[in-house]
Amino acid sequence: MRKLRRAGLATTALLLAACSSAPGPAAPQPVTVAIAGDVHFAGSSAAALEPGGLDAVAPLLREADLTVVNVETAITDGGEPAGKQYTFRAPAAGLGALRDAGVDVAAMANNHSLDYGRTGLEDTLQAGRDEGLPVIGLGQDVDAAFAPHRTTVRGTTIAVFDATQVIDGSLATAWTATADRPGLASVQTASGRQRLAAAVQAERERSDSVVVVLHWGRELQDCPTQDQEDLAAELVAAGADAVVGSHAHLQLGQGYLRSGDRTGFVDYGLGNFVFYAKKAVTVETGVLELTLPAAGGVPRARWRPATIESGVPVPLEGSAADEAVRHKESLRACTDLAAAP
Repeated sequence: MRKLRRAGLATTALLLAACSSAPGPAAPQPVTVAIAGDVHFAGSSAAALEPGGLDAVAPLLREADLTVVNVETAITDGGEPAGKQYTFRAPAAGLGALRDAGVDVAAMANNHSLDYGRTGLEDTLQAGRDEGLPVIGLGQDVDAAFAPHRTTVRGTTIAVFDATQVIDGSLATAWTATADRPGLASVQTASGRQRLAAAVQAERERSDSVVVVLHWGRELQDCPTQDQEDLAAELVAAGADAVVGSHAHLQLGQGYLRSGDRTGFVDYGLGNFVFYAKKAVTVETGVLELTLPAAGGVPRARWRPATIESGVPVPLEGSAADEAVRHKESLRACTDLAAAP
C-alpha cells in the first residue's frame, strides 16, 4: 500500500514538474511591413493586369508580413470623369493583380481615387471586398475614411492609417469625407491633421506598432516641403512608429525623426511603383521594408531598390542596387532626418 502511495506521489510530482516546465504563451515577435509608392494601371502600366505582370517584384512584396501600396486610381468601369487634366480608372482586376503579387492593403487616400466621382468610390469599395484586398483612406463617411487597417501577426498588432495632403483645389471640399458625405481622409486642413493625430494617439494604446501612409509633397521636388516636415513631426509625437508617403513621382529622403519624447522613421517619398513613367528620376523606385517589434519603434529599415520597365517595377541587383541605395541615402541631406534612431 505504501509502495502504491509512494508511486502515486512520485507520479504526481512528475506531472507537476512537467507542467511547471511547459512553455507559456509565445512572446510577440517582430514583424516586417513593406510599403511601396504610386500605382495605377494606365498606359504601359496596364501590363500589370496581364497574367504574371508583377512577377518580377512579387518576391519582394511577399517576403514581408504585411505589404501596403498606394493605389492612385479609381477602381471602376463607370462614373463620370472629374474636371481635371488627368483622370485614372482601372478594373477590379487591378486589385486582384496586386493581391496575387503579395499586396495586403491598398492605401487609397490620394488625388486620383475619386477621379470618377461617387460611382467610382462605391465601385472601389466594392472591388476591395470582391477581390479580398482591404482598402483604406476613403469611405462612406469620415470615420470610415480615417479608420486604420488593423491586423495581428505572431502576437504583434499593427495598425496602418492612410490620409492625403494633396487634393486638387477645386475638388477638395467635394472629395473630403465628412460625417454625412463619403470621401477621402484628408489632412489638408488643421482639423484633418488634428483628427489624424488624435486617431494615431488613441491607436497607440491598443496596437504595438502604428504606421501612417500619406499622399503628400510637391511633384518632381526631391526635398520635403515645410508642410510635410510639420505633419511628420506631429504624427511621430502622437505615436506613429513610421510615417511614409509618396506623390512627387520621384524619391525623397528617409531617416529617423525625434519629435516630443518619441522617435519615428520617416520616408518623405517612395516614388512611382506601377506607373507609366519614362524619365530617369521617375522610374527610380523600390520597396521600403520596416522591422517593427512589439515594443514599438523601427530598429531596422531597408530600401529594396527597383526600376520601372514598361510600366512595372523590376528589382535591381548587384552594383546597380548598391548605387540605388546610396542615391536614396543621399536624399536625406535636405531633410530633418537622422541616419540612425
